[in-house]
Amino acid sequence: MRPRRRGIASVNAEVRDGIVPAGNAIAQTRDEDDGVVPIRNYRTVALIIATAMFMENLDATVLATALPTMARDFGVRAPEMSIALTSYLLALAMFIPASGTMADRFGARTVFRAAIGLFVAGSLACGLAPTLPLMAVARFAQGIGGAMMMPVGRLVLLRSVAKRDMVSAMSWLIMPALIGPIVGPPLGGFIVTYLDWRWIFWLNLPIGIAGIWLVGRFIADIREDRPHPFDPAGFVLSGIALGCLLMGFEMASRSGEGRLAATLIAGGAIAGALYLRHAKRTAHPILDVALMRVPTFRLSVIGGSLTRITQGAQPFLLPLMMQLAFGLSAAQSGAMTVAGAIGSFGMKGVARRILARFGFRNSLIVMGVLGTLAYATCGLFRSDWPLWAVFAVLVVSGFLMSFQFTAYNTIAYDEIDKARMSAATSFYSTFQQLMLSLGICAGATALHASMAWSGRLRPAFPDFSVAFWTVTAISLCAVLVNARFKRDAGAELTGQAPPPVAKPSRRDRSATA
Repeated sequence: MRPRRRGIASVNAEVRDGIVPAGNAIAQTRDEDDGVVPIRNYRTVALIIATAMFMENLDATVLATALPTMARDFGVRAPEMSIALTSYLLALAMFIPASGTMADRFGARTVFRAAIGLFVAGSLACGLAPTLPLMAVARFAQGIGGAMMMPVGRLVLLRSVAKRDMVSAMSWLIMPALIGPIVGPPLGGFIVTYLDWRWIFWLNLPIGIAGIWLVGRFIADIREDRPHPFDPAGFVLSGIALGCLLMGFEMASRSGEGRLAATLIAGGAIAGALYLRHAKRTAHPILDVALMRVPTFRLSVIGGSLTRITQGAQPFLLPLMMQLAFGLSAAQSGAMTVAGAIGSFGMKGVARRILARFGFRNSLIVMGVLGTLAYATCGLFRSDWPLWAVFAVLVVSGFLMSFQFTAYNTIAYDEIDKARMSAATSFYSTFQQLMLSLGICAGATALHASMAWSGRLRPAFPDFSVAFWTVTAISLCAVLVNARFKRDAGAELTGQAPPPVAKPSRRDRSATA
C-alpha cells in the first residue's frame, strides 16, 4: 500500500538527495502522530537557531547599558534614548506578520539567512550613525531583519518537533539565547568605559556571518506545499495600525508631544478597526484573528502580553537607575544588571519538572504573582541598599519571569494544528514584540510623569519607583488570565497525559479490510 502523505511541510531536494547531512538536517519521513517533519537531533537545529537569538539579545542588552553614554554623545536627555529601543521594536511589530507567509513562499532557510544578513547590515549602519534620528532609522532597518529571524526560526522548530519534545526543544532554543543577556551588560559596560559604544553594533558582524553559514549548512528549506497568497492590504493596514500606536505611545512619553501622540494613537486605532473588518472578509489574512478562538492560544497571548509590559520596561529602567540614581559606572551597571539573565539561565533546568509536577495553570498563577512582586521590589531600591541585596532581587526576578515566558511560549501552540502554525507564530510574535515596546513606553511615560510632577530634570529613586510600580501593576493582571486555563491544559506537553492515538483514515481501514 502506498503510504499516505501527512503534514504540511515539504523538504528541500538537498535533504531528499542526501546533500545536507541527514544527522544534522531534517529527516525524510514524517511523524504520523504529530504531522510534523521530525528532526533526528532537534537540539542541533535549536542551537543553530539560537545563534540568531543570541545576536539579538546581546545587541539589546549591551545597548541598554550604553544608553546614558549615547545620550551624552547625541546631546539629548537619557530618557529620550528610548526611541533607540522602540524604533527597533516598532519594525518588529510591523514586519513580523509577514514572516510566516515569507517562509512558506520562499523557504525557511532562505528567509532566515536573508534576515540575518539584513540585521548585520543594520548593525553596521547603527555603528556609523552620527545623530539620534539617524540611529533610530538604522535601528528600524535592523529591526526588519530581526522581525524575520525570531519567528521563522521558531517556525522551523515547531514544524519539526513532536509534542512530547516541545518543552525540551524550547529550553534548548532559549538557553543559548540567554547567554546574550548574561554576557551583554558587563560587555557593554566594558565597551562604554574603555572603548567606544559603536563597537556594540560592530560585534554583530562576525556573529551574523557565522550564523548565515550555519543556517545554510545544517537547516533544511521547510516550506508550505501550497502557500497562502500574500495579503498586501492586510499588511499595509496592520503596519499602519501597529506603527501609529507604538509611535503614539512613544511620543506620549515625551513632554510637549501630547497632541501628536493623541493623533497617532487615534490613527492607529482607526487603522486597527479597518484591519479587523478586512480580516473578517479575507480567507487568509496576514494576522489571523480567528486564532484567538483557540482557548490556550488566546489565554497565552493575553497573559503573556500583560506580563511582557514589565519585561519590556526592565532593560530600559534598570541601567538608568544603576547609573543615574545609584551613581554606578557603565561597567558596574552592566555587572549588576546581568543578575536577571543569571536567574533566567538557572530556571531552564527546572522548568519542565515544575510544569510536569504542578501543570501550566497552577504554575503560571503562582509564578505570576511571585515574579511581579519580585520586580515591584525594584521600586524599593535606595542608595543605602547593599549591592549584593539588589543583585539577589534581580536574580530571583529573572528566574521567575523567565519561567513564565517558557510556559507561555509552549502552551500557546498546544491546540494549534500544523496547518496554522506559521500564522500562529506570526500572530504570537507580533503581539510579543508589541507589548515589549509598550513596556518601554509605559516605563518611560511613568518616569517622565514623575519627574514632571516633582520638577526634577534628572530622574531620582522616587521616579524609578513610580515607573516600576506602574508596569508591575499592569503585569499583575495576567494572574486573572492565567486562572482561566483549564487544570489539565498542556498535559500532553509535559508528559502528564499520553498523546492521543491517531484514528486510521477511511482509506487505511478499507486497505486493511
